[in-house]
Amino acid sequence: MSKRAEVLTIPNGITLLRALGIPLFLWIFLHSHNASLSFIVLALGAVSDYLDGKIARLLHQESALGAAMDPTIDRAYIAATVIALAIRDFIPWWVVLLLVARDIWMALALIVKRKRSGEIFEVTFLGKAATFNLLYAFPFILLQGENGLGRFAHNIGWSFAIWGIGLYIFTAIDYTRDAFTSSKGQTT
Repeated sequence: MSKRAEVLTIPNGITLLRALGIPLFLWIFLHSHNASLSFIVLALGAVSDYLDGKIARLLHQESALGAAMDPTIDRAYIAATVIALAIRDFIPWWVVLLLVARDIWMALALIVKRKRSGEIFEVTFLGKAATFNLLYAFPFILLQGENGLGRFAHNIGWSFAIWGIGLYIFTAIDYTRDAFTSSKGQTT
């Protein structure tokens, strides 16, 4: 597949549209204070995260660009969402600090892995599960409210968040081990 054909794919287009949802969410949530519409934007982002990978495999349009963009946009979604939720006091700042610290650590571990093996991390099932939990947690948390549905959504959101944060930390340990044990010519 040519470089141009690898870039101009349906899954990469979906991923790009998902990226545009980040500033849209921030504007709706922080400027317009519309939790319901913010929920819809985040939910569409989560669904499109699932769809881009499925469509890529179905249409045989997997690409190096898509493989790099997808987790990067996932991290950007998570970071933007947790910072926005903390700004509006929906979640405590320690959650933001923990997730951002983990991503900074992972960036450093990636540098080590690249120097040791010339490779990047291969996303694991647990890594995908952590991201899934976090991407689904925060939309529910922003629906918090005094009525029964708001409390239910809030509890569901925190259930996803606790699992997601735990898996996020666990996978950081696993990826770090991988970074420090990999070497040139070795596949992981």
